[in-house]
Amino acid sequence: MNSISIIGGGIGGLTLGNFLKQHNIDFKIYESATEIKTVGAGIAMAGNAMQIFDKLGLKEKIEKAGTKMHALIITDENLKTISKTDVLKLESKYNVCNIAIHRADLQKILSENISEHIILNKRLSTIEKKENYHLTFEDKTEIESEIVFGADGVKSLVRNQILKSGEIRNAGQKCWRGILKTEIPEKYSHNAYEMWGKGKRFGFVKLSENILYWYALVNEKFHSEDIDLLETFREFHPDILEMIAETAKQNIILNDIIDIRPMDSWCTENLCLIGDAAHATTPNMGQGGCQAVEDAYVIAKLSESEKDWNIVFSFFVKIRKKKVHHIVKTSWTLGKIAQWENFTSFRNTIFRRIPESVNQKQMEKILKLEL
Repeated sequence: MNSISIIGGGIGGLTLGNFLKQHNIDFKIYESATEIKTVGAGIAMAGNAMQIFDKLGLKEKIEKAGTKMHALIITDENLKTISKTDVLKLESKYNVCNIAIHRADLQKILSENISEHIILNKRLSTIEKKENYHLTFEDKTEIESEIVFGADGVKSLVRNQILKSGEIRNAGQKCWRGILKTEIPEKYSHNAYEMWGKGKRFGFVKLSENILYWYALVNEKFHSEDIDLLETFREFHPDILEMIAETAKQNIILNDIIDIRPMDSWCTENLCLIGDAAHATTPNMGQGGCQAVEDAYVIAKLSESEKDWNIVFSFFVKIRKKKVHHIVKTSWTLGKIAQWENFTSFRNTIFRRIPESVNQKQMEKILKLEL
């Protein structure tokens, strides 16, 4: 029998595994993929996550594998600035950088130290609470576990079968994500850009030497099976059209934008959800992965002084709920505003008038860890 089983080898599950190993607590991670990799997506690791990776001794490795972002810039279709958040000012205070990195590279770094604890090609089929948790996988193998962490994403089977909660919301937006190997002009090298149009937007950031990550969103009503992205974004800056045109079809993935309506609790007896399984957010604040990392850190920190996991889980929810719900709600609202089809000049004017100091304050609120 396992004492601790983590279902899901994504960013949250792997970070938690690293902390448990640091604390000499035995565990197993069960991951459905045949290897730890993710196709075609970049991810932002903001200063809050980077502070935590520093505690695990992984900060430098992650910085080296990704690109430091100096500013987050929202523009119109022609790259004319609407809003700018300079993150350099906060870097010196917290002694960390904001990093853009390929998700696969991040997961590789997080799994290196704990590979002996990871069991791949194990897709959970059922989970039942008996005296302990009884888990059955699709390959018909079974295990028993005293403690279970559900780190199995927005469509979490652990959440659905045990907590029987979590309403998935569809934002009514389609999102293409692309990875492009190209020479990246210096002016784009250290900033993350998001361009707002009418019912559509486009973002891009450098991930590493000659690797660029981009994403394109349209309101669902504009989507069709034979949609032509070049035609859809024809009024955007020529550099954007070039990025789309140069990206091979196999390097583009398409998803719906979804989250989970904020839930009151993410735990029950001897079981706790973390990351997207507990509080999936839309990607508009670049905080989905970061919040999973924070979950892992808070659980590990609480377990240093409290050996009863149920008390740890109870405190964890109390500590994390306010911040996480703020991010989920703010991201949902921001995503709706960014996708306005009408009154876009009015929207852009309002955002241009927000002082950068206000953006800085909002950013700092997110960077600050609760423990």
